[in-house]
Amino acid sequence: MAATTHTVTNQVPPLVGYDVYTADRALSEAVERHIEPGVLPGAQEELGALGRAAGSAQAQEWGAQANEHPPVLRTHDRYGNRIDEVEFHPSWHRLLGHAVAAGLTDAWGRPAGHVRRAAGFLVWTQAEAGHGCPLSMTHAAVPALRTDPVLAAEWEPKLTSYVYEEGLRPAPEKAGVLFGMGMTEKQGGTDVRSNTTRAEPLSGEGEYLLTGHKWFCSAPMSDGFLVLAQAPGGLTCFLVPRVLPEGTRNVFAIQRLKDKLGNKSNASGEVEFDGTWARRVGEEGRGVRTIIEMVAATRLDCVVGSAALMRQAVAQAIHHATYRSAFGGLLTDKPLMRNVLADLALESEAATVLAMRLASAYDTDTEEERAFLRIAVPAAKYWVTKRCTPVVGEALECLGGNGYVEESGMPRLLREAPLNSIWEGSGNVQALDVLRALQREPQALDAFLREVGKARGADHRLDAAIKDLLTELADLEGIEARARRLVERMALVLQGSLLVRWAPPEVSDAFCASRLGRDWGTAFGTLPHSLDLASVVARARPVAE
Repeated sequence: MAATTHTVTNQVPPLVGYDVYTADRALSEAVERHIEPGVLPGAQEELGALGRAAGSAQAQEWGAQANEHPPVLRTHDRYGNRIDEVEFHPSWHRLLGHAVAAGLTDAWGRPAGHVRRAAGFLVWTQAEAGHGCPLSMTHAAVPALRTDPVLAAEWEPKLTSYVYEEGLRPAPEKAGVLFGMGMTEKQGGTDVRSNTTRAEPLSGEGEYLLTGHKWFCSAPMSDGFLVLAQAPGGLTCFLVPRVLPEGTRNVFAIQRLKDKLGNKSNASGEVEFDGTWARRVGEEGRGVRTIIEMVAATRLDCVVGSAALMRQAVAQAIHHATYRSAFGGLLTDKPLMRNVLADLALESEAATVLAMRLASAYDTDTEEERAFLRIAVPAAKYWVTKRCTPVVGEALECLGGNGYVEESGMPRLLREAPLNSIWEGSGNVQALDVLRALQREPQALDAFLREVGKARGADHRLDAAIKDLLTELADLEGIEARARRLVERMALVLQGSLLVRWAPPEVSDAFCASRLGRDWGTAFGTLPHSLDLASVVARARPVAE
């Protein structure tokens, strides 16, 4: 039968076959800003290649397949022997392999390594976010292992390798390895000091046997894990390899995989230790201090990952509105839709600029920058990750019913959006961490104020917000109950100061008017109508010049 009523019109072409990196002006400008000229050309070449791969039809297909075919736990082989393996779709391995080959686990030992890696992570995880978990933890394990020079010499070259090898084999036989992490337990969650997993010393130097469980073990298919357990001297950090040096499997019983809201391509499991061999990392009783640098690095990745999700969602929304017609014209030309898109673009650019500023602080690695990171990382983690879900939800709505359909890719972004706010400590944990830094480390607040002060005098709304923030910081009464309010204001002031210094005037003006000057409603699309919103939208459109 002739399909006389099925002429397809006014449908938007897929956003595919473009360079995710160069099409993102906020990101590419940040890379130019934070990488020295001698290193910049090589970094731009790498990121351009990665951006073209991320925007390809092939990578988008890998991402869809990895989520349509989530990992499967194989606890036993056909003969009844425990194997505790996680089986992934081939597309998962292709995504991971491309990411490792692009250097997304190598930041600590090359020039501008953190800015290059953060930019690459922001680009590549727009193709698929779930495999970012093992990439993040493998990268973040390096500073924890460096507390033990022997362990660092043994493992760091493989953690930072550009070669991905799937399958469980002794680490010395592999060109590259992945790491996971196990901190939380059933009874404690974030309160890791209540952990009950026991560590009994063996006769070998630094060797222990672990007995206990982990309620959330991230990426349980990895080659090694950093875990916390109670040693005779208190809570201690340990390295647990999946395969022992002689080639036998370590005791690592994966009880089940979590059935999560999103992040479907990635495995998160519950594991049991029962005489599990481990090596101590750092001193007994100093487990939290040892692993805290790993936590800080993964928190930064939460910020970068949320910036990536926001950028992809906003890019999809603007792309849709650029091609879709309604009521006699393109959606992007409609004043109200333009207001919504501009508002979303502001949130995305502010997140990107902040994430890249934090990455640059890791590369600079001065006492001043370390103090700045002590407050800026948890503040950014609190705020940027919380903004992700409403941004993605509003961007989905820009596509209307088409956005609610799985084929659009938007539902997957929306399911992924809350993750980074929960992972590595939810909102209250981040807010309390900022309070601890304020109370115990005055140099951290000084560094933060010096950073935002660099933009003083450039915008009266920013100046007023800084003044209000100082007043709030001076009043410590009831500080815990209003910690979220305080940390939100700190994050917004920091974002505003960075945009005033580095973004085009139309972007910084709109951000300061709405987020700091409070000329804004409670939903996206409520920016002052007098602003140059068309330029804000045009800047965020995902088309390379």
